[in-house]
Amino acid sequence: MRGIAALIVVIYHTSLVAEPYLNTHRVGDAWWWISASPLKFLTAGPEFVLVFFILSGLVVALPALREGFGWTKYYAARLIRLYVPVWAALAVSALLVLSLPRNSSMVAKGSWMATSNATSATSSTLFSQAGLTRASYNLDNVMWSLRWEIVFSIALPLFILLAARIGRFWVPAIGVAASLYTVGTFANNAQLTYLPLFLAGTLAAVHIEEITTWARKRSGRFWTLTASASALLIVLGPIVGRLPGAGALATFATGAAAFGAVGLVLSVIGSPTLDSALSARVPQFFGKISFSLYLVHVPLLTVVTYLVGDSAWILIAALVPPLAVATGWGFYLAVERPSQKAAKSIGAAAGRAVRIRRPAREWHSLVVASPIRHW
Repeated sequence: MRGIAALIVVIYHTSLVAEPYLNTHRVGDAWWWISASPLKFLTAGPEFVLVFFILSGLVVALPALREGFGWTKYYAARLIRLYVPVWAALAVSALLVLSLPRNSSMVAKGSWMATSNATSATSSTLFSQAGLTRASYNLDNVMWSLRWEIVFSIALPLFILLAARIGRFWVPAIGVAASLYTVGTFANNAQLTYLPLFLAGTLAAVHIEEITTWARKRSGRFWTLTASASALLIVLGPIVGRLPGAGALATFATGAAAFGAVGLVLSVIGSPTLDSALSARVPQFFGKISFSLYLVHVPLLTVVTYLVGDSAWILIAALVPPLAVATGWGFYLAVERPSQKAAKSIGAAAGRAVRIRRPAREWHSLVVASPIRHW
């Protein structure tokens, strides 16, 4: 699922290079088909970032629910696992900016490429973005989402405590968490927009056995309909947004993407067909390199665009996705996989070095069982 999401983000950013040449602001033009029809599913980059957040809430929380889980080991390993590839990607991006000067005349004025990606780099810019505390990042545009991954990773015990405290009301709580995406969008509050989606994933992790038991009782047709409806919800906002006088309705429709993201994740958990399809070698390969692909594709896209000019968007669309996959695979081998091994080793060493009086079993009981039993 992560691999598919990463590919869609790559296609989305590549499509933005073509927007100045395809968007005539008329219904039925090429950009309308790309951005405001059901085909939008193939370029639903921002919407699939929501899927990333829910998946993180699920897969990061699951190990923490097992007895013997070590929090010292977790924090050491998790931060290394995230920051090392991020720093490497930012360093590569800054090096590309410095070694290949970018002429603003090569891209359309006011385009995404011109306004969201750096044309110069300094050491202060690099270090300020490396902390992942900023709201926007022009060296590597996708880093904004990693900011929320870091916040969730640090606050994981609080997310688990809250998920456990919600108890038997977890199903409506997932709905509320998805609804808060709309509220946060209206209020222009990023914390309210994104953090509840991690909670939705954490709730799914805490109740994964109930979910899988319930899912096995549903038919294949049920999951086909669920996945189809979820895909429609993912693209509903862009479709409604292009309707005349959509106004606030467009914002509500955009909020439906959170429900679509939840539905897609549940469909992957519950559908034997999707499980089989996504367990094949090709999707598993993309899943393996998904983080690396996510990190490197925008710097690569930016370099190619400034070299040939965004007017050659057809050439860019043909070259960049396969080049991004190849570069992502190389980045995985050179940076991400070694960082995973280092994170595991350092995390284990940190866990051995810190002597905690309270056994892991008691901490597990405190975090997971105690809120349900006593609160």
